[in-house]
Amino acid sequence: MNDSANTTGGTRGLGDGTRAVRAGLPEPVKHEPTLPGPVFAAHFHLPGDPTGPYTYGRDENPTWTHLEQAISELEAPGGDDVETLVFASGMAAISAVAFSQLSAGDAVVLPSDGYQVLPLVRAQLEAYGIEVRTAPTGGDAQLGVLDGAKLLWIETPSNPGLDVCDVRRLVEAAHARGALVAVDNTLATPLGQRPLELGADFSVASGTKQLTGHGDILLGYVAGRDRTAMAAVRRWRKIVGAIPGPMEAWLAHRSIATLELRAERQNASALTVAEALRDWPEDLKVRYPGLPSDPSYKIASEQMHRYGCVVSFTLPTRERADRFLDALRLVDDATSFGGVRSTAERRGRWGGDAVAEGFIRLSVGAENPNDLVADVLSALHESAK
Repeated sequence: MNDSANTTGGTRGLGDGTRAVRAGLPEPVKHEPTLPGPVFAAHFHLPGDPTGPYTYGRDENPTWTHLEQAISELEAPGGDDVETLVFASGMAAISAVAFSQLSAGDAVVLPSDGYQVLPLVRAQLEAYGIEVRTAPTGGDAQLGVLDGAKLLWIETPSNPGLDVCDVRRLVEAAHARGALVAVDNTLATPLGQRPLELGADFSVASGTKQLTGHGDILLGYVAGRDRTAMAAVRRWRKIVGAIPGPMEAWLAHRSIATLELRAERQNASALTVAEALRDWPEDLKVRYPGLPSDPSYKIASEQMHRYGCVVSFTLPTRERADRFLDALRLVDDATSFGGVRSTAERRGRWGGDAVAEGFIRLSVGAENPNDLVADVLSALHESAK
């Protein structure tokens, strides 16, 4: 937590909706806005010695401070020892953890089925003399390659396959071997899963997705409790300069206020869509952690509060998938996920993901669930012709 943050008593003991609405707000001052506007400043008045919270715009910004406090309150309610650092994107946050914690000769374990940019991270780590091992998310398979590693990187649910691993089990095994643990919490959001409460050292996420939910900003963050580890992440941010603009940070904080409202609607609708896809006459190999029939359901139910807004399924061919996407009327053919407007894409078009050509990743938005189900089923019918 930033020492300079001065918030309205915190949100300890409150419900998710109240916490999201109140998180990170400053103490009320007469005639001042409840959420101060973005501070656009490259430098600050600084007579004498360079002390105090704000010295130069690459190091700190009051708008970041409020947002970082808000995220800390969501990631670890009541955890006054939690620090959050915001970044220009999710990949900036991922890179900050990896490259601030690892050195030549170290070993890191990555998921083999994680975000499709991770292979680029792997190549860069290996170029720096770092050993990279990979294993799938499902079945806690990363345990098998953990010995001697300095950092374990978990992505659960995995993107795009939606496999889930037992975070507590992996954290205990990693810590017993002297390894740090980072969890990519992008798909779950802090309202769906809290990695720090499950024992992880870092919770990392792209705020571009459901956290902010409107598809109009790029943002990332790292949250953690260990002061030494977080100081290294902060130093990396300073060296690389991967900082968010104040307008993006302000928009993110504004958007967090509706996170619980959006998540409740989107997650409930995702389950409704997943059930409709499951009941379609064809076997679509539907994946959604909230389906009781899903392989991830048992573990997800033990460590997640909400199951997310992403559903995946597989059509028989690339051509069928393309026809399905063309036939949709309420769902945009676009990448990313978590926005209030539903999106879907044939994920294999990017390369890098071990998925079939007809694999569809569907991000369920805030539209009426009955309308979404009707649109998806109609597109399935049309694409089958």
